[in-house]
Amino acid sequence: MASAPAWPPKAAARFSTRAVHAAASASAPEPVALPMAERDASMDRKAAPDQTVAAFPHADQQALMPAQDDSAPRLETLRKRPDFLSAARARRQPVGSFLLQARLRDDGDTTIRVGFTCSKKVGNAVARNRAKRRLREIARLTLPGLGQPGWDYVLIGRRDATAERPFELLRKDLEYALRKIHGAAR
Repeated sequence: MASAPAWPPKAAARFSTRAVHAAASASAPEPVALPMAERDASMDRKAAPDQTVAAFPHADQQALMPAQDDSAPRLETLRKRPDFLSAARARRQPVGSFLLQARLRDDGDTTIRVGFTCSKKVGNAVARNRAKRRLREIARLTLPGLGQPGWDYVLIGRRDATAERPFELLRKDLEYALRKIHGAAR
């Protein structure tokens, strides 16, 4: 007795890769060229009011943005384990919401490098990522002004404190820690 095929031949043909690709290209819409007058008119229309203004009331303030001049040192992110270990052996300044580790590199490079880490003590992945997002933002806003060229900084998040502390206080914590680190360096 011969067994029946697992898929009927017509059904198998519908799910073959060749058939799927042919169906996808056949269903793709053709681009439509608009006359110039219609294209210009569509660009002049005002967009719907932005809903993010209510959610982020300080998003449009220039005071929170760092200076974007060419004299400000560039920021790079630490990614290699030896860089984190070197920073762990150097200066450290604990503040209420995180721990700052800093070291002077002797490689002649003027970029400011910064790393972020949160252990599992901070919480689950969602809590760790939220804490690191907040640390990244305060570093982006503060380090170009107060960080020293040629230094590596590592910000280590703390359980509850990093995620729950008000943003302005978190930023002031970093400013305080940088002043303490560089005050001790001189």
